[in-house]
Amino acid sequence: MVDALEVQEPLGRAEALARGPAAAAGGGGLVYLGAPGSGRSTVLRAVAARLPDRIVLAADGLPDETGLPYSGLQRLLGPITGELPPGRYDGLVRVPAGRPPGDCRLELGLSIGALLRTVAASLGPVVCVVDDADLLDFPSWQLLKLAVRRAGVPLLATALDSPAGRRTAAGLPVHHLGALDDRAAHTLLRRSAPGIADEVAIALLDLAAGNPAALAELGADLTAEQRRGFAPPPVTLPPSSTLGHRLRAAVAALPPRTRELLLLACAPPQVDVHDLASGSARPGPPAELEAAERAGLVEVVGAQVRFRPPVLRAVIYHDAPIGHRRAAHLTLAGILADRGRRLPALLHRAAVAATPDETLARELREASAGAAPAEAATALRYAAELTGDPGPALLGPALLGAARAAWAAGRPADAVTLSRRIARTVAPVEVRARARGLLAEVRLRGAPLAARDALLDVAAELLPVDLAGALEALLLAGEACCRAGDGGRFTALARQAERQVAAGAGSPAAARLGGPGGPGGLDGPAGLDGRGGAAVELALHQIGGLADLTAGADDRAFAHFRAVLRLAGRVDDPRLLIPAAMAGVLVGQDRCGAEIAHRAAGLARAAGVHVLVPAALEAAAYAEMAAGRHAAATDAALDGAASARRAGRLDLADTHLALLAVLAALVGDRASTERRVAEATARQDDARDLCAWADALLDLVEGRPADAATTLAAIVAAPAGRGSVVLRVAVVPHLVEAAGAAAPPIDAFDRWAGRTGEAAWLALRARCRALRTTDGVAADDHFREALRRHDQGFARAHTELLYGSQLRRRRRHLEARAHLRLAAGTFHRLDAAPWAAHAARELRAAGERAVAGPATPGPPLTAQQERIAGLVAGGATNREVAQQLQLSPRTVDHHLRNVFARLGVRSRTELARLLAAG
Repeated sequence: MVDALEVQEPLGRAEALARGPAAAAGGGGLVYLGAPGSGRSTVLRAVAARLPDRIVLAADGLPDETGLPYSGLQRLLGPITGELPPGRYDGLVRVPAGRPPGDCRLELGLSIGALLRTVAASLGPVVCVVDDADLLDFPSWQLLKLAVRRAGVPLLATALDSPAGRRTAAGLPVHHLGALDDRAAHTLLRRSAPGIADEVAIALLDLAAGNPAALAELGADLTAEQRRGFAPPPVTLPPSSTLGHRLRAAVAALPPRTRELLLLACAPPQVDVHDLASGSARPGPPAELEAAERAGLVEVVGAQVRFRPPVLRAVIYHDAPIGHRRAAHLTLAGILADRGRRLPALLHRAAVAATPDETLARELREASAGAAPAEAATALRYAAELTGDPGPALLGPALLGAARAAWAAGRPADAVTLSRRIARTVAPVEVRARARGLLAEVRLRGAPLAARDALLDVAAELLPVDLAGALEALLLAGEACCRAGDGGRFTALARQAERQVAAGAGSPAAARLGGPGGPGGLDGPAGLDGRGGAAVELALHQIGGLADLTAGADDRAFAHFRAVLRLAGRVDDPRLLIPAAMAGVLVGQDRCGAEIAHRAAGLARAAGVHVLVPAALEAAAYAEMAAGRHAAATDAALDGAASARRAGRLDLADTHLALLAVLAALVGDRASTERRVAEATARQDDARDLCAWADALLDLVEGRPADAATTLAAIVAAPAGRGSVVLRVAVVPHLVEAAGAAAPPIDAFDRWAGRTGEAAWLALRARCRALRTTDGVAADDHFREALRRHDQGFARAHTELLYGSQLRRRRRHLEARAHLRLAAGTFHRLDAAPWAAHAARELRAAGERAVAGPATPGPPLTAQQERIAGLVAGGATNREVAQQLQLSPRTVDHHLRNVFARLGVRSRTELARLLAAG
């Protein structure tokens, strides 16, 4: 019997923790199923701790006692048999005493139920808790389930998610403990390894695949050098790992042939079941895998062998003796070569090559040319290691190509490790410089000032010898300058690059022949090799525009950026299109910028350059938000957050979550804003400032303009070296709204909006002027100009609200009500309930006797929402919809909540009925 439990509640298991007490309150049962290390025991203890008013009867399933009948009941009931009346329930008394209970199991089960009722009546409510129920002896489990059903006593248990565990749970409700979500996994890892570098965290998150025990043990075992990325991260569980011991014992119990097949399935690059079955007369998965399936260690899904937990793959591979690994790789190399899969076969050969092999190295370099970045990174790393002559001509470029491919594939830890290896080689100057540039790119968002200086040093070093590399470094340095709000030496180096091109030393042809770039570079397969002239021209205009912007020559900067937009259609390199999209935002051509950004995301996906997808979607989210298309911006940010995590860009995931917070705050959705702010760890300036902007927007809608003004003024007046140029412009209209005539000077915004010549920004400029002036006539003129320029939508409704409020304060109630009614109607249609309520309050203050709710139904579903609604109504799960539409499950969940809200339904069944009725 357990009177109290002191436990720390597990991360990311809110639903599991809620279901346990609910089952206990209803007198039912619940079994938590999960893979090894999923935290079943931790969840069970935490649930028991949430039941302080209940007497907890606990027994764990023990492997040594699985074959001892009634041993589990003896341990569970031993503490309470004293509550039995003398002379009754003889069979039950014999069980705790270790004697056979007799022949009538039904009578014994009923006796247990009576005992539990007696204890509940005399001592208080009871709950039975069984950890590892699949290891409890079968008679005890069978009788316990019978007893709790008859007595109405709740039963909470755990079992391994395996065929045996699922049989154990039969007849009881089940909750599956899957992998932790990204946020919970990241939090748990940082709790285990404080100060861990992002690229190291990504490597461990990928290795653990959301398994709580693996995350905790991997993080706790890191050395100081590993935490900061100065030593390679671990590739398997540490020797002291409790989870590792359990997994190794389970594998050791399998038949030898099954263990051989598992090693084949583990050896990277992994193969499918058809490859494993090669040479077998039996189609489908090899029969020998069934033992591992029965043990719950693997499952075959389609053609893939999935390990449970995924970290088991690394444990099996790295625990195997080197001779066994070698045999496995050579076997797979032969199978794959026979099937015509050249690069995977070469990779298996390279994995066991013991001496330099220039022929194999050359084949790997050739095969990597058209490969996806992940495979190219591995091939080029092996090629570097196998090069017979470790001189600068081949080793450095191969390592650089591998590092850049690893970064493109979303493996930043590998990119950092390989780049640092280059510093220890005698490589050409351009190779060493590019490696330093890659290191700066990895850290650009977390430390933009340091990255700027490093990239400018790289550009200065490369300008005389490698124009393509210099331009790439300058493009990245320009991004760092914008994020830091400080140009440093950027303008001087940009002018030097322009002079070099003008003098003919850096013609597009020369750039095309620049140094080694690898996937994604200006001279890589997506860059100058295809349309080099346009690519170099676009890069030079982008760099020149940023230089002029930094120098205060805004007119020349705008001319450069508009040239960038004209050239974007002739360029297919997403590395160039992403800054081109932001150029569209900088000159106010938001819709053009959004179109370019979405195209960049598509090109990056198609090329497998995963690291660029979330960056392109960030540009798309900013552009769509600036264009007033909030639904499209939300879609881009949702997909961006998911793709950022998949690509190892935790910094970008934070930015996307913070953008979602701003988008929620714009319509006054406090709950969603607070959730997104909490999800964004805000470890870099962009995310922190976006979260601050979101908080200020909530202050505005909730009537705290002074607080909003203080927050927004801090963003606008951030010191040099901190604060995004784009954000300093974007928050100005809200700062003016919060502070009115007391707002700080906005001359820079005023000039910028005028230079764009775009109606939307000119409307916002006019609105700001109206709010800042103390002249009523001038305010009327400015507000009317703003309304003439606005499209229909949120921005216009906001201007209507502000103008109506000002007219009401000037006692022009009739005119005020006309504007406020329009504002309220639009806010209702856009689901911006807090702003609609604000407009309603202003209407009442202006003398409106009855303020109606929404006069028209909510806005129609978007095309994406219609597709999702149709699939869900047809019975598809969120995950199935996500796979079919190539979205993340979180994006589907977000859209589905909006569909429910707009259609006024509360369940999938209601949705199906509504759509079926037309």
